[in-house]
Amino acid sequence: MTQIQQSIDVDVPVSTAYNQWTQFESFPEFMSGVESITQLDDTRLHWVTDIAGVEREFDAEITEQHPDERVAWASTSGEAKHAGVVTFHKLDEDKSRVMVQIDWEPSGIVEKVGSAVNLDEHRVKGDLERFKTFIESRGHESGAWRGDVQA
Repeated sequence: MTQIQQSIDVDVPVSTAYNQWTQFESFPEFMSGVESITQLDDTRLHWVTDIAGVEREFDAEITEQHPDERVAWASTSGEAKHAGVVTFHKLDEDKSRVMVQIDWEPSGIVEKVGSAVNLDEHRVKGDLERFKTFIESRGHESGAWRGDVQA
């Protein structure tokens, strides 16, 4: 099992960062390798990814979600076994910190080599930098889901 931890400060209120993060279907706009995400219901998502030529489809379930605080998930199908949590921290009225922790099990030679040379960590860092650019350039979220999910 591999663990990745990254964080980034964004110049938007914590509620704006959180609200945008709950718009899972917008992830392809700032996450490299994510082809599409379909939100099936309040807690289930279907992902299609293409990372380094390795195509994967899998389902994930939101296991915990608390507005302006955290979103946690775990894969429920497919080869990509992973779980993670994104937390949101208010730094001041117009600045927040987004922290990501992902635990995943590389499968296949491409993923194992990529993990060994920390390409996965660089990918998450790049995704967070693109999220920062995405949300700061907009200045507001594209939507919001303020529901609460208990583990």
